[in-house]
Amino acid sequence: MLAGIELRLALEDLYARYAACLDEARYDDWIDLFTEACFYRVVPRENFERDLPLSTMMAESRGMLRDRVYGITTTLYHQPYYQRHLVGGLFIRGVEADAVRTQANYAVFRTKQNEHSEVFNVGRYLDTVVMDGDRLRFREKLCVFDSELIPNSLIYPV
Repeated sequence: MLAGIELRLALEDLYARYAACLDEARYDDWIDLFTEACFYRVVPRENFERDLPLSTMMAESRGMLRDRVYGITTTLYHQPYYQRHLVGGLFIRGVEADAVRTQANYAVFRTKQNEHSEVFNVGRYLDTVVMDGDRLRFREKLCVFDSELIPNSLIYPV
């Protein structure tokens, strides 16, 4: 496992690649940022704080992430829009023998054609990152968003 400044820079790079993949609709590359046995969950803050299991979006493996991407790119019909992720305030919550627990704040802006950009989703990531082969990947990504309301529906990963 990396340590010190090398770990910090590698984590910053991982989060930057995560945001870029989603903003550029490179979903296959996004999936590759996760370990094969991974856990991805998007949950409102209220459910998280009350330890309620209901999630807005959830995947329990890279295969389930592939299914979500298939749905986004092939079967879902919706008014197209662009996303822009801003990720900051990254800090390391803990380092274990094989994993790093991290937290970062995020804001997702949404822009529909011929409309002004709007704040779509704001919250924090609570993640577990591991060295998988020669690179860092997310083993667990928990997206806790601050509002109980999401405009329309959540189509793309946060």
